[in-house]
Amino acid sequence: MIHALSTYLFVEHHCTTALLDRIVRAGITNIEIFCARQHLDYRKKSQLSELAAWFRDSEGSLHSMHSPMYNDDVWGRSGPNSILKITETVKARRVPMLDEIKRVLEIAEQIPFKYLIQHFGTSDETEYDEAKIDAAFTSLEELSVFARQRGVEILLENIPNAFSSADRLLDFLGATHLDLGFCFDVGHAHIMEGVDNAYRLMQDRIRSTHLHDNDGKSDAHLFPGVPSGGSVDWAKTMSLLRSRPDQYPVLLELRAVEGMAAPLDAVREVFDTLESR
Repeated sequence: MIHALSTYLFVEHHCTTALLDRIVRAGITNIEIFCARQHLDYRKKSQLSELAAWFRDSEGSLHSMHSPMYNDDVWGRSGPNSILKITETVKARRVPMLDEIKRVLEIAEQIPFKYLIQHFGTSDETEYDEAKIDAAFTSLEELSVFARQRGVEILLENIPNAFSSADRLLDFLGATHLDLGFCFDVGHAHIMEGVDNAYRLMQDRIRSTHLHDNDGKSDAHLFPGVPSGGSVDWAKTMSLLRSRPDQYPVLLELRAVEGMAAPLDAVREVFDTLESR
């Protein structure tokens, strides 16, 4: 299967060409960039131009971009107005949020990429709300047109909230007739309805993946196969993923481990371990 890596592993550091070079030298040529402004400032033309030149001349390719969750560079700690969510019901607040996501989609004009990975709401939205469903439909309808004009497809990711379980995502697409694919997040499925159940519901529309481990409760983004408290059944998970090997890559979305000297060596070990399961 195709191997890919999210730069979420380095999200607290500036996304530079030197970092991308290290990823490619580790044998990983398919990359997802996590759009947090402390990592990739998608408003900064100089950083985007530098990355665009690197991708033109490198073996690396930009598989996907992860849509921003906040418009600040401190994980939303600058205030509630920094949180970006397509479920915002007040149009006056939602419009600038969508404009922020469009800034990321515009990157495809300089650096082509296939997919934008989009959260359906936030993790603290634990109650189902029809008004928020309507807002999400309006948001995604607008964003999808904007994305397609730039050769990008929006993928909805299953995340732990009231809107993003596998069955809720399918219900949403069935009701709205939006033709969107999925990013299948193994760690999130493990916390919610279970990897097997979520995969079997989502499988036809999966275009990308996020692989990481956890204890079934906390979204810890642990390294799979490393003795670290994770409880995902990776043998079973890899068997599921191998049932459609040409449909999506195996993409790791991992959290940095304090004190880990060579994270990319650990990433290669994870890929080797997963392929042996």
